[in-house]
Amino acid sequence: MNIRDNIQKLRNEINEHNYRYYVLDDPLISDVEYDRLFKKLQNLEKENPNFITPDSPTQRVGAPPLEGFGNIKHRIPMQSLANAMDTEEILAFHDRLIRRLGEQRIIEYIAEPKLDGLAVELVYENGKFVNGSTRGDGTTGENITRNLKTIRAIPLALRVEAHSAPALLEVRGEVFIRKDDFNKLNKQQETNDKPVFANPRNAAAGSLRQLDSSITAKRPLSIFCYQAGVIEGISFETHSEFLKELKNWGFPVNPEIKILKGIAEAITFHSDLESRRNSLPYEIDGSVIKVNNYALREELGVRSRSPRWAIAGKFKAQQETSVIEDIVLSVGRTGAVTPVAKLMPVKVGGVVVSNVTLHNQDEIDRKDIRVGDTVLVQRAGDVIPQVVKVILEKRPTNTQPFKMSNSCPECNHDVFRPEGEVVARCQNLSCPAQVKRRIEHFVSKNAMDIDGVGEKLIDQLVEKKLINSVDDLFSLTVHQLSELERMAEKSAENTINAINNSKTTTFHRFVHALGIRNVGEHGAKVLEKAFAGNIEKFMKTNIEDLETIDEVGPIVAETIVTFWLDETNVNIVNNCFELGVVLENNQKNLDQIFIGKTFVFTGSLETITRNEGKEIVEDRGGRSAGSVSSKTDYVVAGENAGSKLKKAEELGIPVLTESEFMDLVK
Repeated sequence: MNIRDNIQKLRNEINEHNYRYYVLDDPLISDVEYDRLFKKLQNLEKENPNFITPDSPTQRVGAPPLEGFGNIKHRIPMQSLANAMDTEEILAFHDRLIRRLGEQRIIEYIAEPKLDGLAVELVYENGKFVNGSTRGDGTTGENITRNLKTIRAIPLALRVEAHSAPALLEVRGEVFIRKDDFNKLNKQQETNDKPVFANPRNAAAGSLRQLDSSITAKRPLSIFCYQAGVIEGISFETHSEFLKELKNWGFPVNPEIKILKGIAEAITFHSDLESRRNSLPYEIDGSVIKVNNYALREELGVRSRSPRWAIAGKFKAQQETSVIEDIVLSVGRTGAVTPVAKLMPVKVGGVVVSNVTLHNQDEIDRKDIRVGDTVLVQRAGDVIPQVVKVILEKRPTNTQPFKMSNSCPECNHDVFRPEGEVVARCQNLSCPAQVKRRIEHFVSKNAMDIDGVGEKLIDQLVEKKLINSVDDLFSLTVHQLSELERMAEKSAENTINAINNSKTTTFHRFVHALGIRNVGEHGAKVLEKAFAGNIEKFMKTNIEDLETIDEVGPIVAETIVTFWLDETNVNIVNNCFELGVVLENNQKNLDQIFIGKTFVFTGSLETITRNEGKEIVEDRGGRSAGSVSSKTDYVVAGENAGSKLKKAEELGIPVLTESEFMDLVK
């Protein structure tokens, strides 16, 4: 056997052992034997570097550290899931599906544990792993390809012959750390005198966002894959068929996944999983229930943020007791003054909790919460800590009811609580706490995304009166920054460059960054579409015009108009533009010729990609679907069109060639 064949034989052997270990959970050799094979391959490749290929098991680590992560746009958005907090809400989800489908039927579901990790997307072209990214904002994620390659459970090449691999395969999964591995990792951190991680999810997320992939390689990361993005060259009728093939290709799939006949079995699955959650080797916070049949999924469709055909069933919150050591007041960017309980630190659902918001004075009065009280604490939805109730039997003598001060804890200005509202607010727009929070929001990732401008730097800038509002950011100089604590000239230059780079942005990012009350990221996108990206028109809008916009109600309309009636806000926005902020208009203003029409693309197209075809349809008001159903209006078929073309012919749906489709567009 020649050297090249010997190298390939070793690679195949190592890949097969990875598959046996990570996918089948059925290893054939010991770790020592595996390491011996790996070392042998490393030595052979070192002696014959001309035979090294990117998909070799030895190439998972070795690249120099990155200066920063780039971005990757998802071909299909990575949506979040709607939550069901109890059995009634799971039943309500099922009832919505039945009403939408228009007939009583037993729906086949497929369910899985909802892992508490970090969602990622893996992209393969012709069977080779080419890139991977985080979920990000759902549309665009961070390019973490190098770090994902270090996870041995992720195949660098599919377990198929190259000619039979899908031309394009996008696989979505959850990266996590098992409980035992997490405990070992924290022991190592303690031994090396390094800070321990709060919980497995934080450890997994932090590990994947290391600029040096050699650090990621030392972390015990695992993955389960559970969903598809775009697939070209093969199609499936059900999700269970896809998962079976996913496992054959070499991806780990959660063995807890089950096919279920009807919603009753789905609820039983959820309840059983909740009873076993603490005995599983990894952290979960619920179950995910999905429609198994892809044609039904297509018929049900998606909302702007989540699919209609899936629901995340959340578990009841895990509870612990602790003692309230103090209650302090915190001031947010809108001036809201919020009481916060300082707890004796307690571990709740795997997370150490020491601060819990008490929301407002009414909530404190309703639960009669006092300093010194022993309280029951839980994490709502396994996320936000909250005080459930006071354990009165353990209340110390001489405790006093807590009353919020009438003055701001940051600037001593009067605090005002409007009639009919529960939130008290500081009325001083120059309050340092409000200024800091507004700037923190303005520079955040989903807003202006200014890297390097963090909480500590903002504290210094406000306290030294270098900035008093968000527009002041664009007037900062390298000299001003380099004189601050822990800010060398190079760091100052990088920060100014980041500020300058952020000046070219979009309507929805800028509007979201302004922090208009009741206008979040999604609302900003709705407004961008309604005003065609015209900020001047948006600044002069009125309540009547706003209320004609779908998803904008009277409360949102009023807060928007009130925001623009404030001359200070208008001046800040105009200053931003004078200092170089430019809003790119990404509204294409094309004729909406495909409104109400659904297209399916299949086969290989010549002049455009299938993804470009979908964009053409959606930009003109239509909808692009992944599978053919009775609601499909047109199928656009290229070379080697398969089952979708056959189904279109069976249903009598018009089939267009690529040329006919482009004529239709023109």
